[in-house]
Amino acid sequence: MQLTARTAPTAPTAPTAPTAPADPAATERSRRVGLRDADGMAVASFVLGLVGLLAMNILLGPAALVLATLALRGGTTRRFRAWLGFGLGVADLVVLATVVDLNNSISWSFGG
Repeated sequence: MQLTARTAPTAPTAPTAPTAPADPAATERSRRVGLRDADGMAVASFVLGLVGLLAMNILLGPAALVLATLALRGGTTRRFRAWLGFGLGVADLVVLATVVDLNNSISWSFGG
């Protein structure tokens, strides 16, 4: 027969309040990463909007609009590029609407 020690049940502990990070530099690094992400979204919106004028504007135009909006809300330092991406996304949709209206089709080519 084995003898085991019995322990008294423990009372549940109260939840603790969240504490500030021990390293303030870690907070600064995470803030820079978020800002770098917003800057990347601004550049991506510009590139997608520009490419969308030439091809696949039905997909790239809305993607440029969404990325530009997220970049501007994220506090990007490249605000002008984000606004350009937003404008190009709108231009993509205007080109798409014009092509659909003229050709009654959502596809177009340079060859005519």
